[in-house]
Amino acid sequence: MMELTPGKLWGLRRMADANGIFKMTAVDQRPPIKGPIAAHLGLEQAPWEEVARFKGLLIETLQAQSTAMLLDPHYAIPYGIGALSPTKGLVVTLEDSVFAETPGGRLSSDIDDWSVAKIKRMSGDAVKVLAWYRPDADAEVVQKQNDYVKRIGEECARYDIPFLLEMLVYPLAADAHQTKDYVEMKGKKADDVLATVEEFAKPDYGVDVFKLESPVNAADADGSAEVQAVFDEMGRLAGRPWVMLSAGAGKAEFRKVLEHAFAAGASGFLAGRAIWLDAFRAYPDWAAIEAGLRGGAVDYMSDISALADAHAADWSKHACYGAGGARFSPADASFRHGYASI
Repeated sequence: MMELTPGKLWGLRRMADANGIFKMTAVDQRPPIKGPIAAHLGLEQAPWEEVARFKGLLIETLQAQSTAMLLDPHYAIPYGIGALSPTKGLVVTLEDSVFAETPGGRLSSDIDDWSVAKIKRMSGDAVKVLAWYRPDADAEVVQKQNDYVKRIGEECARYDIPFLLEMLVYPLAADAHQTKDYVEMKGKKADDVLATVEEFAKPDYGVDVFKLESPVNAADADGSAEVQAVFDEMGRLAGRPWVMLSAGAGKAEFRKVLEHAFAAGASGFLAGRAIWLDAFRAYPDWAAIEAGLRGGAVDYMSDISALADAHAADWSKHACYGAGGARFSPADASFRHGYASI
């Protein structure tokens, strides 16, 4: 059984709605936003102001539909946090979008000059980390990725803040469809996704919520019993609340993924491009981008939120917390004596 400390319980409650459902929007993407802007402008690097402006629009237009928003410290926080309603949960990115590509696999690292401590200090409600992972990568790479995630889990425990872990399988150098883009791996194997979830569900990593990719290619989420069985196994292995990520899937494909996920016990979603990519394609027409966000993106958020309301599981009632649901201990007069200071 998992027991929650007060900071973790409070942060998790802040991220969900009154019924315990997570409807979270990702605004932390960097390469998927910087790349198209730089390409359109014919520049090596996208101007900070252009990237930040788009992220600010995402906050302004999509927060009403969101229970929480995932922001990054490069652009979204400095440009847009003033526009974020204090009634919304604040999830903050820790990992650098630039990973080390080695012959044996990918290695993750923190954003420079950024930390769990800083996220806690700015009143973030949760720390989010994306860890690229292949269980069949070189043993040294696997161990380094395991150590990386474990360290962050320990820091989140120290600062009493929820740890939201996202794992993505990726193509190794010998695989077909080799790419460094932030897209769903073509031809990914469900076994790789399931083995990754199983590894990081171990208590050593201190994960509070999983942000999971579809265990099958999004286009193959066809409503069949066979696909549902794979989602069911992923939910069983997670062993704690989990949400789905969109990984650049189209709107219709991601909705089908969500149907499978909710049937398997997911407690909502933390998605980005499936929601706002269609609008972003109008860049640099800012009026068209905003119209697309306020129109199609909001409509889609309303649709998948209604789907979550009808079928997603209340995170606080997950079996990992026992019969009484999510709570912290000790809930008595001894609390202040045993609660550690940093």
